[in-house]
Amino acid sequence: MFRDFCSCFDQSKPHPRARVGFHAERQDPTAPGWRRLLELVDEAAADGREEFKPLIELSPDERRQVITLPPSIASLTAVKHLVLYGSNLVRLPPEIGAMTSLEEFTPYTSYRLHWFPYEITRCRRLTRSTVSTRALFGNFKIRPPFPKLTSSPESLMSLDPERLDPGRWGPTAFRGCSACGGPIAQGGLQQVWISLRVATDVLPLLVNACSPECVASLPGGADNYIPTAHRGGRVEQPPSYWD
Repeated sequence: MFRDFCSCFDQSKPHPRARVGFHAERQDPTAPGWRRLLELVDEAAADGREEFKPLIELSPDERRQVITLPPSIASLTAVKHLVLYGSNLVRLPPEIGAMTSLEEFTPYTSYRLHWFPYEITRCRRLTRSTVSTRALFGNFKIRPPFPKLTSSPESLMSLDPERLDPGRWGPTAFRGCSACGGPIAQGGLQQVWISLRVATDVLPLLVNACSPECVASLPGGADNYIPTAHRGGRVEQPPSYWD
């Protein structure tokens, strides 16, 4: 087996549960698959390749060990096609937004990848994608819910932006505002969801903003999706494809 089973919601029927959450797994930095992935990223950055397909160079056991990508993908500025077919990923780092040459993104059949960082919208050349949409929060086919985002001032004041609980916050670290790129002050985090068309697909994007003003600057949601930024939970969605 090269990937784990996901039971966050039923991806085959339009009968979503009332609540969902983030995957809480953390990447094991000692795993052979992770260490090999770091080497592959460095090699791709050094040789300036335009297509990056790291998982095909890992054994099945090694692929299962990789549940995210390293921040060093920011160095892959020449890559035009990122292929993550059949991955065991549960999250992507915001550094994907630094892949400024990216034109095509293929995480197809990555069934545990339910959301994406808003920073992927910085990939201005990205025009083609192949995503397993049934695995996405809020997708139009079965409308699974979104994880509820916290707004508690007490929990925000105690945050260590470099050591986050991914089961509660989604990412494992905040590295700046998703909207403006500036720093997020202690207690100033504004976390929201927005569904936008990115290349071929409408993706649920997690925004880690530094202020209400940055939240207000976000574009409107995609057609047939929640039209504004929201905090998830029991938010009303448009009917599913089957309704």
